[in-house]
Amino acid sequence: MITSVGMEVHAELATDSKMFCRCPVGFGGEPNTRVCPVCLGLPGTLPVPNKLAVEMVIRTALALNCQINLGSAFQRKNYFYPDLPKGYQISQYQAPFGHSGYLEIPTGDGGTKRIGIRRVHLEEDTGKLMHLPSGGSGIDYNRAGVPLMEIVTDFPPDINHPDEAKEYLVQLRNILLYLGVCDGKMEQGSLRCEPNISVRPEGSDTFGTKTELKNLNSFRSVQLGVVYESKRQAEVIASGGQVLQETRGWNEAAEESYLMRIKETENDYRYFTDPDLAPFQIDAGWVEELRTGLPELPLAKSLRYQNDLGLSTYDAGVLTSELAWATFFEECLALGGEAKAICNQMTQDFAATLKEKGWEIDESPVRPKHLVDLTQLVSSGKISSKMGKDVLAEAFKTGDLPSDIVARSGMSQISDESELRAIVEGVCQANAGVVEKYKSGQVSVKGFFVGQVMKQTQGRANPDLVQRLVTEVLES
Repeated sequence: MITSVGMEVHAELATDSKMFCRCPVGFGGEPNTRVCPVCLGLPGTLPVPNKLAVEMVIRTALALNCQINLGSAFQRKNYFYPDLPKGYQISQYQAPFGHSGYLEIPTGDGGTKRIGIRRVHLEEDTGKLMHLPSGGSGIDYNRAGVPLMEIVTDFPPDINHPDEAKEYLVQLRNILLYLGVCDGKMEQGSLRCEPNISVRPEGSDTFGTKTELKNLNSFRSVQLGVVYESKRQAEVIASGGQVLQETRGWNEAAEESYLMRIKETENDYRYFTDPDLAPFQIDAGWVEELRTGLPELPLAKSLRYQNDLGLSTYDAGVLTSELAWATFFEECLALGGEAKAICNQMTQDFAATLKEKGWEIDESPVRPKHLVDLTQLVSSGKISSKMGKDVLAEAFKTGDLPSDIVARSGMSQISDESELRAIVEGVCQANAGVVEKYKSGQVSVKGFFVGQVMKQTQGRANPDLVQRLVTEVLES
């Protein structure tokens, strides 16, 4: 069976106020405290569009290589759920702000695959149904009216594998974070994904009936959901059954989908132009200003790190996976840091300490100037890489620069050849019996002499230099 996956992604926009009123936007808080007659849909109210939300959607559409509809409008999407206070949702249907774009995702062979984007449009979010501790349900309308951007992939779908579905969402989330249009907090519902999955026999050009998995909020759920639903549909077909067009929920604990409702069609929504909102006529010059102001996006940045800085695909992917990490890395480079040395520090001991402490990178007391200072101490031979681990740990504790820590603790590496040669010769003279073992062919005892030198110098001797000097003295 061939799996096809269309992706619908909803992103709450990072505006201060809602889409059509001035109520503040925020997560959590007391239910129904961020509401007004407009977002509650009370009779006689009129919506006023949020210009910043429109700008954010157009910037996103441009980043996704979309064409921009200079003439656009809002429609009413009619359906009657308790979390929809007006009984309809203000959305876009016939003329979304962006259309006919694409997003490129990395593939396992080092290349990229282009995923077509059908539309990028703007609408308002719904309220939230809540199960009450005392039993029954309630509705919190704080979220109702929050600006919501929907990004829909093309048909026929370009995604044919669960890993591609996951990678698409990873790359899309990164783009939204780089643009600053969404906080990407999937666990809070700021970013929700709804894969539409269908299967068909090998060699068939006719797509199977699709099912939609509703409101998945993690990369893992998307990947596992596509795996499960593809298998379920294939089993239904193999048993002679018929796959129905359904909206299905996802049980994270059981890792299986379940029926929520029969999927509506576009005709069921009875779209028509909202009479309370005038059509848009967007200035082409403004669109070009937004285009030129776009930042370097994550995949382009990753490829630049690989091509210009010589980083591996993995390292470049780690550094660009979060905007804060890429910013931190580039601040290090601007201070004179060497790319590979900084990358190694960030992806190894630095990252491990942040994980251990439960800190985000912005909360770290070790800043770019610390890592540049540390890597320069190691590369100049003033301290060894092993000593660097201890210095970094101390920098996390105190916030002091590594060079200051080394100066006050006397941790500098001994790299004076004449000083170390004298120590090596002394160790050899004190262990004449071991020297004879070496000369008789037991070359493995060389490690003993290296260890004795490191012990006498309290680990401060340059290990590479010690290795060479031990060999020279033993051979002489």
